[in-house]
Amino acid sequence: FEVPGFHQCFRNLPDIDYYPQHMEDYVADVAQARQQYDVVLFYNFHQQTPEPEAAMRTALEGLGETKQGIVVLHHALLAFPGWQLWTDVMGIPDRSFGFYHDEQVYTEIADPDHPITKGLSPWEMIDETYTMNDAGEGNHILLTTNHPRSMHTLAWTRQYRNARVFCYEGGH
Repeated sequence: FEVPGFHQCFRNLPDIDYYPQHMEDYVADVAQARQQYDVVLFYNFHQQTPEPEAAMRTALEGLGETKQGIVVLHHALLAFPGWQLWTDVMGIPDRSFGFYHDEQVYTEIADPDHPITKGLSPWEMIDETYTMNDAGEGNHILLTTNHPRSMHTLAWTRQYRNARVFCYEGGH
């Protein structure tokens, strides 16, 4: 992904104090700031489930203990494929996937009254798509597509323990 553009996207959001961290820094939490964030956003692609006593596992097991929001973008949906905790955060029971690069994706607004989608119109963009199961029961669907090489659900919200979660498949 285009690193400068990715960071610029968040820096340009009004009233957002954006602080990017690698997962290892988030986990280490040297400044003990992790619980002070209003929202944590994941854009990681770790494929190994953290070991039971690993700091990463302990930190991520704490997700949802508070009302701190969770945002999961693009390939973070595919992270930790064998870990039930991450599956529960996403709300997709089976996260097995395929992918296609450079697909022209038309996005429909499934819920135009939701605060996240209010004021949006359908759009088309070139992105990487995933062929995997759609968000399961207990999810609120916000964006969809009928692209034959993509999952139908592109964005959804859900509750994970005490936290509100927003997942978005796009973002490559």
